[in-house]
Amino acid sequence: MTRPHRTVHLATALLLSTFALPGMSQTGGHAGHHAAPPAASADALPMAEAEVRRVDTAGGKISLRHGEIKNLDMPPMTMVFQVSDPALLEKVKAGDKVRFTATQVNGAYTVMSIEPAP
Repeated sequence: MTRPHRTVHLATALLLSTFALPGMSQTGGHAGHHAAPPAASADALPMAEAEVRRVDTAGGKISLRHGEIKNLDMPPMTMVFQVSDPALLEKVKAGDKVRFTATQVNGAYTVMSIEPAP
């Protein structure tokens, strides 16, 4: 009778080893904890307020002095963003007060939409 008993334990151990406990990463480490969220549509993103500092149409970039960006867990600061569509840069110039949405696209902070602030 020891043999079937051992087989049941072995089968149970193999079955349990195929399932991860909640909160455990299959790849190990902490890499999955800080992964960028998938890119979202501009409609689903919260708006943030900013002042345009510089527009780089050739490089497809914009420098913004912005308030908190909630979906990126980012405090107010001045930084350079990529833009999802170069046509967005035609709507703004340095000194403009704007509202915008941003997310990470392929690891780069990217403005998805931008409009004049009310």
